[in-house]
Amino acid sequence: MSLKPIWIYLESGIYLEAKSFGYDGTKVGEIVFNTSMSGYQEIMSDPSYAGQFVVFTMPEIGIVGTNDEDMESKTVHASGMFVRNFNEEPSNFRSTNTLSEFLNTHESLGICDIDTRYLTKTIRDNGPQMMIASTKVSNKDELKKILQNTPRIEDINYIKEVSTKERYTHQSAAWDDEKLEYKTALNSLGKKIVAIDFGVKRNILNELAEVGFEVEVVPYNFDVEHLIKQYNSKEISAVFLSNGPGDPLILKDECSKIKKLIGANIPMFAICLGHQLLSIAQGHPTYKLKFGQHGGNHPVKNQKSNVVEITAQNHNYNVPDSICSIAKVTHINLFDNTIEGLEYIGQPIFSVQHHPEASPGPHDSKYIFEEFAKRV
Repeated sequence: MSLKPIWIYLESGIYLEAKSFGYDGTKVGEIVFNTSMSGYQEIMSDPSYAGQFVVFTMPEIGIVGTNDEDMESKTVHASGMFVRNFNEEPSNFRSTNTLSEFLNTHESLGICDIDTRYLTKTIRDNGPQMMIASTKVSNKDELKKILQNTPRIEDINYIKEVSTKERYTHQSAAWDDEKLEYKTALNSLGKKIVAIDFGVKRNILNELAEVGFEVEVVPYNFDVEHLIKQYNSKEISAVFLSNGPGDPLILKDECSKIKKLIGANIPMFAICLGHQLLSIAQGHPTYKLKFGQHGGNHPVKNQKSNVVEITAQNHNYNVPDSICSIAKVTHINLFDNTIEGLEYIGQPIFSVQHHPEASPGPHDSKYIFEEFAKRV
């Protein structure tokens, strides 16, 4: 395929030209870097990346192509991806499409032949920033004007876009490596939970089903009073708060509803954005990290077992140390000593900042789903 030119402008004034292998158009978003060595399709289809451009530190991307089974949601939510070298011809028996075809189908930009080390260092030193990339507009001043007139990521409620519109029961469980297909959800525990979809990854739902739950997924704007009635009537046994995109501090209605769930003493487990919303709902607002934590190789120490787990991460925001006044810290990030896991004192609630489902890996923290099942 012939690569087209694409022009990039960062709000700090950096102006670059590279090559395009994806969607033909203009996109605005926040630029972050990801240190995962594999799983680019899962990353691009993770709803938590809505409104972001992902710089991959892995230099060779496109090698394994794409397929329908590895989608974490129905579409690509990231604005685009930066890669050093794009591999047009995939070499994997499960591949059904090239990465270029995949990005074009889902209208996401693919940017290559660019120094991703330079971009990574820029983000590391200066933090994530808003940017624009376009195959249509090349003029620096025009790109700057478009960027300045576009809302920033912290001002946009992305969960409205990525959440399910209707409630449904999740039907699949974990991936079967021998049969090369997802198992069927069996509800072996005989217990039903409600997963509130703020932008949930499919493999989180699969892991909840794998440990035996019947998983009912509901939209972000759920009826909190109905959910409390479901719990009081023993129709459901617990609530799960999912991951999702954007700044948690703008989700005031969601935090208000979560506060009611806490007051009803409903058992809860939360991951990533859900972990942050639990903190905010109890009066401990989140803060933005310098450059976020995105990748599949982050060491986290389990404070109970003293075991170091290699984890998957994807967040720009974190809960504050003040949360320790109402919760016990269960996991610590060894890169920067930030809080990675909490158990709330006197409440049937616990949460983690990292992603125990990982997908594609690592799987050191999958036991957390089993722990949720035992608690319920």
